[in-house]
Amino acid sequence: MKPSQFAKGFKARPDTTSSEKRTALDRLNAIDGIVSNDHAKQPAANGRSSAFTSDDPQESQSSTESDLYKAWRRANRYVAGQIIELPLKAIKPSPFNPRHFYLKASIAELAVNLAKQGQQQAIHVIPDYENDGTFYVSDGGRRVRALKEANKETVKAVVVDLPIGIQSYKLGYDLNVQRDSQTVFDNAVVWKRFLDEKHFQSQRELADHLGLDESTIAVAMSIAKLPENVMHEMVARSDRFGSNMAYQVTRYQTARGTDATLRLINKIVSDDLSTRQVADIVKGRANTQESSKVAGRQRYAQRLEIKLEGVAVGDLKTYGDDRLELRLRGLSKEKRDELLRQIEEMLGPGAAKG
Repeated sequence: MKPSQFAKGFKARPDTTSSEKRTALDRLNAIDGIVSNDHAKQPAANGRSSAFTSDDPQESQSSTESDLYKAWRRANRYVAGQIIELPLKAIKPSPFNPRHFYLKASIAELAVNLAKQGQQQAIHVIPDYENDGTFYVSDGGRRVRALKEANKETVKAVVVDLPIGIQSYKLGYDLNVQRDSQTVFDNAVVWKRFLDEKHFQSQRELADHLGLDESTIAVAMSIAKLPENVMHEMVARSDRFGSNMAYQVTRYQTARGTDATLRLINKIVSDDLSTRQVADIVKGRANTQESSKVAGRQRYAQRLEIKLEGVAVGDLKTYGDDRLELRLRGLSKEKRDELLRQIEEMLGPGAAKG
């Protein structure tokens, strides 16, 4: 498919304006008109989807479906919204995939799950009308990678009527947002490519099409300047690195370089630094050693609440690989002394009283 054809989807009228922002949930509701599950679980007698065995392959469908999709659907006796099985070798990544980063550990974990339980959720694909029998992934790239790693040969899919472009990007993007799996780093890399390849003429135009503030695009463009190895370190802990934190890291990278930035990222995670504390480091008000003092105690990795007779009396926290902290209060002297005796026995004869 030619690049100019890829861009067709971007010429569609935007479904939001800068003053009428639609939420991800709003757009997901709109997707229901594209991906209908009315026929989704009707297996045919031969084991294939009944999409290919309909007595009337030209049954009434939405009047808004594209000519290309209608022709493909009729040629393949496919009923819109049907779940079918496709060969994995027929699936290829979309040039407008909203995801850029895929963590190997996450793919491996999903592969184990798929090997045990099978695929529970269908992916969404778009036919490559110029190469019959092949499909672009619109949503489900992670599942495709995991199925390949699990040595599967087929994938459950719903074939949707979308042009490869902004509409297919939005479908995947909105579903990722709903699942809370879309990261600022995916956005940064993909949006920069959109602008570099002139699919949009300006950040404002891109923002209007996505229903976002232009400032959100501007921050992402700054983050996109980071080396990919630096972004990878933050993707692995995307819960700690939102757009504001990533922006501060970008400023630090510009001033101090990659090695110092990687050390700062480790410090942010280990000492649970706030965005304000990192901003102070960037502005030169503090260095990384001073910031650890401001941060106070290292954030615990795990916390277990302890109850006696249904009443909370304290907690047990773990830090890193070698630190354990037990805090109890409101105990009787007898219960306290008994616990102390048991701890001393567990620690062995080397334990000493202070």
